[in-house]
Amino acid sequence: MTTAQRIVVDPITRIEGHLRIEAETDASGKITRAYSAGTMVRGIEIILRGRDPRDAWAFAQRICGVCTLVHGIASVRAVEDALHRALPGYGIPQNAELIRNLMIAAQFVHDHVMHFYHLHALDWVDVVSALKADPKATSALAQSLSGYPKSSPGYFADVQKKVKTFVEQGQLGIFANAYWGHPAYKLPPEANLMALAHYLDALAWQRDVVKLHAIFGGKNPHPNFVVGGVPSAISIQPGAGHGRGGPHYRGGQDATALNMVGLETIQNVIRQMREFVDQVYVPDTLAIAGFYKDWAGRGEGLGNFLSFGDLPSKSFWDTDSCLIPRGVILDRDLTRIHPIDLDADNEIQEFVSHSWYQYSQGDGQGLHPFKGETELNYTGPKPPYQHLDVDRKYSWMKSPRWQGKSMEVGPLARVLMLYASGNAQAKELVGITLKTLDVPVDALFSTLGRTAARTLESKILADAMQGWYDQLIANIKAGDIRTFNEQYWEPSTWPGHMQGVGLMEAPRGGLSHWIVVDDGKISNYQAVVPSTWNAGPRDTQGQPGAYEAALQDNHVMHDPKQPIEILRTIHSFDPCIACAVHVTDPDGEELVQVKIK
Repeated sequence: MTTAQRIVVDPITRIEGHLRIEAETDASGKITRAYSAGTMVRGIEIILRGRDPRDAWAFAQRICGVCTLVHGIASVRAVEDALHRALPGYGIPQNAELIRNLMIAAQFVHDHVMHFYHLHALDWVDVVSALKADPKATSALAQSLSGYPKSSPGYFADVQKKVKTFVEQGQLGIFANAYWGHPAYKLPPEANLMALAHYLDALAWQRDVVKLHAIFGGKNPHPNFVVGGVPSAISIQPGAGHGRGGPHYRGGQDATALNMVGLETIQNVIRQMREFVDQVYVPDTLAIAGFYKDWAGRGEGLGNFLSFGDLPSKSFWDTDSCLIPRGVILDRDLTRIHPIDLDADNEIQEFVSHSWYQYSQGDGQGLHPFKGETELNYTGPKPPYQHLDVDRKYSWMKSPRWQGKSMEVGPLARVLMLYASGNAQAKELVGITLKTLDVPVDALFSTLGRTAARTLESKILADAMQGWYDQLIANIKAGDIRTFNEQYWEPSTWPGHMQGVGLMEAPRGGLSHWIVVDDGKISNYQAVVPSTWNAGPRDTQGQPGAYEAALQDNHVMHDPKQPIEILRTIHSFDPCIACAVHVTDPDGEELVQVKIK
């Protein structure tokens, strides 16, 4: 008989950053209350005060190396939005929008594949069980699902041999410290071996597809950006440097990586992405999900979803041209999308009643990000400690709210928004998934639905990349190679005061950077990030955040010492806690220096 207790999982592994989960269970092992705590402090906003807004992206992008480009783009868009608000008519060239779309979508597909195979799959795939698989039967299973070339019996036998060697030598390495043999694992050995082989394939695949960021942005991680466009000068005739001039003839020593060779590499990357998503990722998701349909009935406790929208075909300020719609879904009602007013003080707010910050006018109120404050105020227990005092402040993450309501952001929110807005491909993919798994539409609101949404979104975006690439090539062939708007580059052309918000959909959800500029310098900067929306603590009204609510939705622990149920749902959000918090000591000094010899 299980007794009521509080389970502590700290740190949550196979995520980015430091996250602590405390969950209270009743005598049956069912989670009754859950608490999510970020255990590092964020200070990027403080670092940015007083700096040149044109440089903000380079600092903000270092918020996270996993999310790499997203904070850079959000920061650049914040400055551009401030200029657009203050100086009507300001915009960026269409080529820059297309290149940003390609970079964002590539980040999504890369990130989602990495998450599924290397962070989340081991919650569902028993690596040790794969040693019992029949490679020939595994090959038959794989070939029944898709035409992926690496599906021969010999290929799976080789993978099995590699893993067997690791196990026999006691060197599981990246597969160590899991709950192999736990009764929650339901896949047959052949499905485990197939997924394990694809885990290894994805490691090689991801190394190749990041070339897109290196070509457009100069490097990866942390590609380069610029306010007013992209720093991607196009060399359409790299061999035409013999005495010929003008912007159409960047040849010889003036050639850039964005020439026809680079563009052909990008085309190949798009092809590789689409093939892996179609032949491996989508089939694996559906095959694995078929054994875990009980997880379509747990793990989504809010019913409220928010998307800022992204990937415009025209201008980012033309929200109707965005592939991903902007809006809010309340109470799981897919018949209505509520608009978002970015400037209304009572819409988007951050609360700190359970966060280790303090507001100058009192911690009981929420602040709009334009008026946001970042004043650190740690009042928690001195480490090491057994439990957090959850009745008081217990996290370094704030609690964002929309019209006072907790929101979930991320792939599930976006797919629901696409589905509710009538996107034909999204409706078709969702319909096929529900029919294949034989589950109702309500199954979307779950841990399984969130994981499936990430896969379907990857399919939608990988397909969309080809259209953006084709449009970019068409523009270049027509003589349009402009990628940067130099107008209003100099702060001397700016008004004394301006403010703007840089919105984007990051792989983990809606991201917004809010900037206030006075006399050409940043006077306030606030980043409201996806994992703050999802992982934030309770607010002044006691409303839980998305992680907390999800864990309180129908989770019964089989063994508190092996909390795989908690990991499955938390991992389905793909936490990136470094985006929400950053490390400093009590005096604000850096904690470590790494010296390279």
